[in-house]
Amino acid sequence: MNMLSSDDRLPLYQRLRDELAQQIANNRWRAGEAIPTEAALSVEYSLSVGTVRKAIDMLVSERILERQQGRGTFIRRPQFQSSLFRFFRFMTPDGERHVPESRILSKEPLPAPAEVAKALGLLPADPVIRLLRLRLIDSVPVLVEEIWLPREPFKAILDFDLNAEGPLLYPLYEDLCGQVVASADETLTAESVSEVHARLLRVPAGAPVVVIERLARNYAGQPIEWRRSWGHASHFRYSVEIR
Repeated sequence: MNMLSSDDRLPLYQRLRDELAQQIANNRWRAGEAIPTEAALSVEYSLSVGTVRKAIDMLVSERILERQQGRGTFIRRPQFQSSLFRFFRFMTPDGERHVPESRILSKEPLPAPAEVAKALGLLPADPVIRLLRLRLIDSVPVLVEEIWLPREPFKAILDFDLNAEGPLLYPLYEDLCGQVVASADETLTAESVSEVHARLLRVPAGAPVVVIERLARNYAGQPIEWRRSWGHASHFRYSVEIR
């Protein structure tokens, strides 16, 4: 029998929701897999089926779980592949979406700068990994990214050739480190590009760029990646549907 946290200030269904989210983050069940039935979980945690259902309802509403008619309840796998296209117009000459290629320029263990530590919920100078990545279309740079990761859960990537595995990092996080990005918050700003990033993007220093800041979290809501992406303003697009 599994035990819930001892914080009895929270209702039982909330405590079960938190426990299940942590179990998912710890890879007890993997993304895309079914979790046990409500009846099985009620036995495992010595709770009523109604309490279990309320906890699962919360996780479904948060888009951590999804119910599939006649099949069960599954851990939802977020789709981040097209997220760049929300803000940038990367198209081929015939109008098809063009996923930029990825080139890791540097990968280094560092003590966390104060801003990085705050974003990732770490202490200043805690060990982190910094990736500098360039995204290109037809060998032309279109994005430069600084990506920060807590070192201990991601240390396996220090000895791995990230450039050998294609343009997507999140599948590597999962396969190499057992870390699944379940959700992310993004903010969008514009600024004048620094000399370092201007050189990488092949634009004049001070040219306008669009900056996307993303904080990615695991299934338990814990921050596991903080990144900033600087992109050519000429590729920028913004669209929203208002009803």
